[in-house]
Amino acid sequence: MHHSKSPLYIIVLLAALLPSLTACHEQEEFSNDAMGNFDALWTAIDEHYTFFKYKNIDWDSVGNAYRARIAPGITSTELFDLCGDMLKELRDGHTNLISGSDVSRYWIWEQYPVNYDRRVIDENYLNFDYRNVSGIKYQILSNNFGYMYYGSFENGIGEGNLDNIFNYLASSDGLVIDVRSNGGGYLTNVETLVKRFITQKTKVGSLSHKTGPGHDDFSKPYDYYFTPDPKRIHYSKPVVVLCNRGSFSATNNFVSIMKHLPGVTIVGDTTGGGCGLPFTSELPNGWSVRFSAAVISDVDGQLTEFGVAPDVEVNITPDDKAHGRDTLLERAFQILASQRGGM
Repeated sequence: MHHSKSPLYIIVLLAALLPSLTACHEQEEFSNDAMGNFDALWTAIDEHYTFFKYKNIDWDSVGNAYRARIAPGITSTELFDLCGDMLKELRDGHTNLISGSDVSRYWIWEQYPVNYDRRVIDENYLNFDYRNVSGIKYQILSNNFGYMYYGSFENGIGEGNLDNIFNYLASSDGLVIDVRSNGGGYLTNVETLVKRFITQKTKVGSLSHKTGPGHDDFSKPYDYYFTPDPKRIHYSKPVVVLCNRGSFSATNNFVSIMKHLPGVTIVGDTTGGGCGLPFTSELPNGWSVRFSAAVISDVDGQLTEFGVAPDVEVNITPDDKAHGRDTLLERAFQILASQRGGM
């Protein structure tokens, strides 16, 4: 039987093909020494990274400054740290240098309020009584609002599991989807979940990929769509999505899409951002670098690399924290209650 490929399957496949799509120019060979590995890293970023223009980064100047710090006899650890510091100039949580002993990272969301405490939810709202399948914790609360917590889009979502979840939640008067501190995962799981909240083919964003080594070598953006399966169980009542600065990467994409669906309200803090598709390149010494090499925008064509702003900005107050209350969840209840009479 022939199975049609989903739009995000095609996007992910495109990401895998990016090296061949941009390999029409002559590939430079680099020596396996400190300078050669540094130049291999700098060149991979220079030719494939997508956000220089948006972040106003002079990559030539960055390269010159860090290259000048490579002293004779520099150790492998010192080189790794230097290269990792150079990558932090990109201000990109999707960019990592990976060796056999360490991974460089840029985690800007650690500087912001967490706005999420799992213990508070489990103890004071769920009473330690909830269902859990496909990485999704769910329950109908005493106010008859449904609650779902999805902690990672790396956890595969089974269609049958989702049918069971939404069949159970069908009697609720509204639904809270909590993706706070969800660091991302697979875009295919984003598609699987989003399709439960649409009833027809829906534009959910656009994609532009690198077509050459130049910083401005991009394809024209092209739209992509999600099409729901009418045989599956859908949820059509009001929805509130809770997010924080730790809602990153695929979660950023999920919030971006849900924000534009009717009947959905985004509550919390601006998401952590991260909207590109991954590209991986290997250095002569075996280290690898992973970064964004294609751009995903929302349905309005707006880049979401720097995060998605909520419809209602809320932070957990010190008083609520002291009394075991989740300010964001309480605000979600108020929003859903205000819509209950209109259903």
